[in-house]
Amino acid sequence: MPRTALYASIVFVLAVAAAVVSFVQGNWLGVVWVLMAGVSSNIAWFYLRRERLAKADAAGRG
Repeated sequence: MPRTALYASIVFVLAVAAAVVSFVQGNWLGVVWVLMAGVSSNIAWFYLRRERLAKADAAGRG
């Protein structure tokens, strides 16, 4: 797993936890945490897919 994808996954988990805590406390700031979770999830998927395609390309050429 690429390091950037790992960091984005960690941010995703922390953002989801922060959103849950925020909403449980009745704070609408949780919406920002949900948006951050979405962005970090997309970043993680992007880098995972990019690595998988690079490995497939390298296997195809070799």
